[in-house]
Amino acid sequence: MTMTAHIPGLTLNNGEVLPALGLGVFQSPPEQTMAAVEAAIACGYRLIDTAASYLNERDVGLGIRNSGIDRATLFVQTKLWISDYGYESGLRAYDVSLRKLGLDYVDLYLLHQPMPNEWERTVAAYKAAERLLAERRVRAIGVSNFSAKHLEALMARTEVVPALNQVELHPAFIQRALRTVHERLGIATQAWSPLGGVNVYRTAFGAEPMKNPLEQPVVLGLASKYGKTPAQVVLRWHIEHGFSAIPKSVKPARIAENVDVFDFTLTPDEVLGLDALDTGVRGGPDPQTIDTKSITRTIPD
Repeated sequence: MTMTAHIPGLTLNNGEVLPALGLGVFQSPPEQTMAAVEAAIACGYRLIDTAASYLNERDVGLGIRNSGIDRATLFVQTKLWISDYGYESGLRAYDVSLRKLGLDYVDLYLLHQPMPNEWERTVAAYKAAERLLAERRVRAIGVSNFSAKHLEALMARTEVVPALNQVELHPAFIQRALRTVHERLGIATQAWSPLGGVNVYRTAFGAEPMKNPLEQPVVLGLASKYGKTPAQVVLRWHIEHGFSAIPKSVKPARIAENVDVFDFTLTPDEVLGLDALDTGVRGGPDPQTIDTKSITRTIPD
């Protein structure tokens, strides 16, 4: 039996099934991404998360093809970057992503950021995603980094409730209020930086490093108790909560370690103990401030 059998699925609000654990490739160098994807698929991963702005969609596609796996068994998600927000530009950007990936469709297509300062373009981009869904060119659509306020504002102007919101989420930033909104609206929660690595590298956003969940005594204690690594304990915390998590690594041993979390469980009290690490402070940039003036990156064809 392969590890694949042990990765549970989360049923999205349109009936599609999302693997609870997958491989993230944010900041994975293109020259290492292909091998990382191959290694992940070989040890049972079936969810791969990328984005146009990561500039490694081609390498993700190569890794998928080199793996020899049946495309239908994979769940591939990518994201529309803010420079391509708008209706026609959003549709065109999807075609560019498909071409780079070398795929006929994407399983989940996300808006990468809300842009409160360019909201009409954000709404138009989501309407483009709705069209892709209606034409069955994607299996599900969603958003990333949206707050509760952003979700409500988007849903007031559009037809399809996002299937998923991918947000910064780890024991040092548990997003309790936003998760409650997700549950009320039927939106799945997916964690980027699920191990809290964004806190360790927070200097990239001009701030001091913050609490590293993997170094906290409660995490170390659980790792010792269960004979697991701190990272495995934190990923299991995500599973217990019903989140989808997409830890990033390019190291085959770490990729294998991250998926080996389905042979133990945490008790409800242990989950609460990890919840108590919450600082209420995000490690990444504030999505409220992101727009095409603050981040001028564009996506090459």
